[in-house]
Order: sequence, then structure tokens, then C-alpha cells
Amino acid sequence: MPSWRATLTAAAVTEAPLRADYTAAARRVLRREQAPYLALRLLAAPPLVPYLAAGLAFMNLVDDTAENGTARERADGLKDLAERTAEALDTPARSADPVLRAYAHAVRTRGLPEHWVHGFLAGAATAEAAFTGFGTEQDYQDYLDAYALPGILVFTGLQYTGGPDGEQTRAWRRFVDAAQRVDFLADLAGDLAAGRLCIPRERLAEHGVTPEDLRTARDTAAVRALLADQCARARRALDASADVVDRADPGLRAVGRTMTDLMAHQLTAVERAGAGALRRDIGYGLLAPLRILARARRRP
Repeated sequence: MPSWRATLTAAAVTEAPLRADYTAAARRVLRREQAPYLALRLLAAPPLVPYLAAGLAFMNLVDDTAENGTARERADGLKDLAERTAEALDTPARSADPVLRAYAHAVRTRGLPEHWVHGFLAGAATAEAAFTGFGTEQDYQDYLDAYALPGILVFTGLQYTGGPDGEQTRAWRRFVDAAQRVDFLADLAGDLAAGRLCIPRERLAEHGVTPEDLRTARDTAAVRALLADQCARARRALDASADVVDRADPGLRAVGRTMTDLMAHQLTAVERAGAGALRRDIGYGLLAPLRILARARRRP
């Protein structure tokens, strides 16, 4: 693995202030999401790494603003962030935030269409900040289009010069569907404790399960059937997203394989937990990500 300095140089990030901005963005990612950071550093082509690190830092910044604080604090924070992001995209030197400066440079350098950035911020303010749950499957699909897809593309879209084309966008749409389904199942206990029900209520009705059944972690046949059904839907979505690796830039394909392998591992853990997923969130564990990363590095 090349040093961070060599990685910045490989990406043609040579000016000292800009290198400091990208370093600040990378450190933010490392503090928040060690596994994705390590996957980028170990597996992605060095010329892509700083741009993708800046994209992931920006995505995390928006997520954190949308999910933390009171409803008023989230709304005010997202409005302020949208204004500061627009300013950074227009005139990076005017921004006081190194993450926004690095991200604005990445967007400009890689030619990512700014509508993905503005769409993500708009979705954060509407679909995410006030989110409490889905009524129907269509509500969930609308959430993907408004928030989750723009969110993944403000990050992964930087791998493509000029942004993703139609086929690439559709592949990432399938990927984010799988990722969101797995994430909702893995974080079910924490979301329920926070008042968020991420399984569409129409699915509960189909199985004769109430939100209270889930909040109190009732281990009944109906609850187990509901969770098994949701896991099966996530498994089908994961299988359908396999082509995202082929649609990725060659320098990011090892990262794409690792991301899908990690999702598959986490989904298997949720399937094994059954109703236990209502009592505790299901993480990756410590050893499995290391094994998956090591296997990815050995692949040609």
C-alpha cells in the first residue's frame, strides 16, 4: 500500500493546502468508518483514492447532519450545509471547511454532475431528516431514489470521469437497494429503539405482525416469518446487484467485490440471528472483514 503522500501525488493533488484538505477528509472517514477506509486504501487504484475518500467524507457529513439532533436542529443544519456546499462548489476558496473544499475539488476534477450533490442534500432534508418509517414498498423505493441513490453516487460517482452513465447508474441503484435492505435489517434493534421502523408497514400487515411486536422483540412464528421474508428480499436484491463490479472502474472493482462480500456476510449473520436481530444490532464482527479484505487482495 503506498503512503498517503504518494497516493495524493498519484491523484495529481500536489498543492500543499489542497493536500491538507484531502488529508482532513480522509481522517474524517477513518474516524467514522474504518472498514470502508481500509478497503479504499488497500484495494482501490491510488489515483482514485483521494477523490473517493473526499466523497465518502461528504456523504458521511450529510448523513450525520440528517440523523443527529432534534427535528429543528436537523433541518437547520441541513439548510446551512446545503448553503455551504453550494458556496464551496461555486468558489472553493471561500469555504472554511476542509472537507467541503476537498469535495468541491473532487467534483470539479472528476466532472461529477452537481445535480447528484444537490439532489442528495434535498433528499436529506426531506426523505431522511423527518423519516420515521415506510407505509408501503413504493414508499421505500421512493426513498431510494430521493436519498439513497444520490447518496451513493456523490461518493462512488467520482470514479467515473464525467459521472456515471445510464447503465452504471442503474447498477448502483440495484446495489444501493441491496445495501439499504441489509443495513435496515442489521440495524433493526437500534432503529426501533430510536422510533424508526424500516420495514414497510404493509409487510407487517401481511404477516399479522404489529410494530409493538417488533419493539418488544417478541419471538413468535409470525415475527420469524416476517424477518425471514425480509432477509429473502435482501438476498434477492444482493444477487441482482452483482453486476455493479463489472460496471465499476477497473481501479475500484476490488472494492466493489469487497463491499458486496461484506454485505453478504452481514446478511448471513442477520439470518442466523432471527428474532435476535430485534434485541441487538448485527455488525460485521472483527475477523470477517479482515478475512474478506485479505481475500480481495489475493485476487488477480
